[in-house]
Amino acid sequence: MCQLLETIKLEDGVLKNISLHNERFNYVRTKLFGASNKIALEKEIQIPVSIKKGIYKCRIIYSTNIESVEFSQYLIKPVKTLKLVYDNDIVYNYKHLDRTCIEKQMKHITEDDILIVKSGLITDVSFANIVFFDGLKWITPTLPLLEGTKRKHLLAKKLIFEDEIKPTDLKHFKKARLINAMLDLETSPDIEIEHFVF
Repeated sequence: MCQLLETIKLEDGVLKNISLHNERFNYVRTKLFGASNKIALEKEIQIPVSIKKGIYKCRIIYSTNIESVEFSQYLIKPVKTLKLVYDNDIVYNYKHLDRTCIEKQMKHITEDDILIVKSGLITDVSFANIVFFDGLKWITPTLPLLEGTKRKHLLAKKLIFEDEIKPTDLKHFKKARLINAMLDLETSPDIEIEHFVF
């Protein structure tokens, strides 16, 4: 049976954006494994007293049910350069623990990370959704590889907007940022467009 992964930000003892994590977690359990029972992650995760202050990554491995819960101190992965890679066959619409399809693209780069282009359109980097600033608003690709919970939250709040983005469109943007469960839009470091490698 395949294993899935759910990553949640734990900040000062609080599981952030938990309703969207529950929604995705239970949707995937139903869709892939036929599970009919709903699980509230906040009721299943036991947070150690020793990590009630600071920012930690809560990593849940699951299939039909939760298989393990791990905590680790969170450190931002510095990303300053992105290499565009083209892969029309890549599929990562669920957060699988097996990331072979992404990891194989990482093997041959010297840049900090990859920016995956599928069917002529920008999608995601290896571990996060991406947003681009056009001088007025933040735009995220319409068709990401994985619809992240932070992306969904920011779209609902109208803090970011969707659009199709081609590699040739990148010159129209001023900068980019990465977003995921651990990376907030307002605090994610800027990536300069001139540091994208084609």
